[in-house]
Amino acid sequence: MQHEELIGQVQARAQLAGHGEAERACRATLETLGERIPEGLADNLAAQLPHEIGEHLRRTEVYGGAGSGERFDRQDFIARVASRAGVDDPQAAYLIRVVLEVVREATGGSMMNKILDALPNDIRSLVAAGSKG
Repeated sequence: MQHEELIGQVQARAQLAGHGEAERACRATLETLGERIPEGLADNLAAQLPHEIGEHLRRTEVYGGAGSGERFDRQDFIARVASRAGVDDPQAAYLIRVVLEVVREATGGSMMNKILDALPNDIRSLVAAGSKG
């Protein structure tokens, strides 16, 4: 999947008004995911995505400077995405599900299964819900 197609899928599924909002949702979600999962997993997932999108996983703009593999729970995950995307927590939770559903489809799913295995149950259940959940 190419960059424009992936962003278009996020925009359509999340019913976002513009391309910029979809870009922001992807950046916020993937930067936060990149902070939560081990660096090697983040790099492997990033390699399967369009370069512009995959780079978000490699950023470590971390609250507190802990780097990748940082431990935080579902509510912190949602709050970080909300802050980065400029939305409220319920909207952030929905955007996380949409973005990661599209990423799963773009990467064929097997890498996202490894990502899910690296996440605690509370975040895993958020991610696994998908855009309909």
